[in-house]
Amino acid sequence: MTIPQLLLCLSLSMLCISSKPTEKKDRVHHDPQLSDKVHDDAQNFDYDHDAFLGADEAKTFDQLTPEESKERLGKIVSKIDEDKDGFVTVEELKDWIKFAQKRWIYEDVERQWKGHDLNEDGLISWEEYKNATYGYIL
Repeated sequence: MTIPQLLLCLSLSMLCISSKPTEKKDRVHHDPQLSDKVHDDAQNFDYDHDAFLGADEAKTFDQLTPEESKERLGKIVSKIDEDKDGFVTVEELKDWIKFAQKRWIYEDVERQWKGHDLNEDGLISWEEYKNATYGYIL
């Protein structure tokens, strides 16, 4: 082996040794958080309210009197009890929470769509998207 080849091998070896390892990507799909509030039942139940009712509905409940809250929650529990046996199972509760979260997502998508469809034709062109998102003038 010649000196230039030896130097080249040493240089490549040093480069490999000193290079930063690639970052490991997380391949696990994580469910989104049910609320952006801290989950600490010892302090308050804001997280549970958001998860159970959805963020917008939880804000509405914060404005109600305790009597009105109980009445409305009773109506919601009737909706959660899918088999109408008078009890809410863990599965029924999970289904309700998923429903509440999906409802919020769909409402948010609808709100975003209306904000981007500037000419209200039911379609969003690239020009409308740029204008609504980045403030370009059409």
